[in-house]
Order: sequence, then structure tokens, then C-alpha cells
Amino acid sequence: MIDEGYIKFKAQWKKGEALPSPFLQSIIQVRQYLYGLGLINAYENGIGYGNISRRWNEEAQFVISGSATGNFEQVGEEHFTLVTKVDIKHNTLWCEGPIIASSESMSHAVIYQECVWVGAVIHVHSLKMWEQYLHKVPTTDASATYGSPEMAYSIIDLLRTTDLPQQKVFVMEGHREGIFVFGKDLKEAVEVLMRL
Repeated sequence: MIDEGYIKFKAQWKKGEALPSPFLQSIIQVRQYLYGLGLINAYENGIGYGNISRRWNEEAQFVISGSATGNFEQVGEEHFTLVTKVDIKHNTLWCEGPIIASSESMSHAVIYQECVWVGAVIHVHSLKMWEQYLHKVPTTDASATYGSPEMAYSIIDLLRTTDLPQQKVFVMEGHREGIFVFGKDLKEAVEVLMRL
């Protein structure tokens, strides 16, 4: 059974206008490229997978693709939202924009919070890469499911106790096919992904 796309956090969503177009152009371009490769896409049942984010400011706020947008062949400004605050302990996330934030937003959030130098985070699905790199690169706890506080805490642990900040890639054991990469900007995050 594919457990994908369902939001597990309590969302405090303030519906609003799309973010500034110039800021979104690069993230839309990279997302389209990854969609073309099938790394952000949808399963045969129509459930989308994968998401992409870019840091908004020094306070670890970030812009991320919205929930259930992985299956869209083409995305626009209306498919991204700003995550303004995350409270892992209380499993709550605040966002504002035209769409609710991706179900994997909490995982993105902890990377920005732990690594002030990170400017972009990408979550993709690839069974081949997942099987190839499972436990060969930093790997989250098997009991941590996607989009959960447990996953967020597992990522924090990897960032603090392994060479994840240098490798910039981890596999999600409890989320089959799930892989995260990050970098100082979108270009570096894509380069890390392409090296896999």
C-alpha cells in the first residue's frame, strides 16, 4: 500500500496571494525538470509524490510546493506557499499562500533550522536509488513515517550525529522510495541529486 500525500501535521493555513514571481521562477523551472525525470510525479492511482523548497529568509522560513501538486504536469505560482513556522513537538505548521503546504514540509523545515547555510531542499521518489543507497548514505529510522514528527526528529539526529551535512543526501527507510537532497542553493541540490 502506498502511504503518500496525506498531511499528518495540524495546519494553520492562511490563504493568500501567490508569492513574488521572480522568486518563484527558479524553483518552478527546477521542479519541471524533476517532473520530466519522473522524480517528482504521480503514481498510477493519481497520488502525487515529491516536493521542492527554497529558503525565504534567515529565520528558516521557506517556500515549498503545495500539497498534492506532484501529479501536475505543469505548475505555476499558485502551487507554492510560504511556511512561516513549525512546531514539531505539537505537530503544527503555519503557512500562508494560495495552497496548503506539502505533507513533507516538516522534514524540509528541520533541515533549514539545523543548517543555516542550506538554501534549497528537494524530496524525490526513486525505487532504484532508494534500494541502491539505503544504509549507504545517512538513513532515517525505519519506524519514522513521512511527514511526521518522528521523521523530523530522525532527520535532526542524522544532521547532528552523521556526516549528512557534508553528504547532503539521506534515504528515508520508513518511506519507501523517499530520498532527500539539499544544498546551498537549487543548483547545488540538483547537482547532489544528479550524482546519485
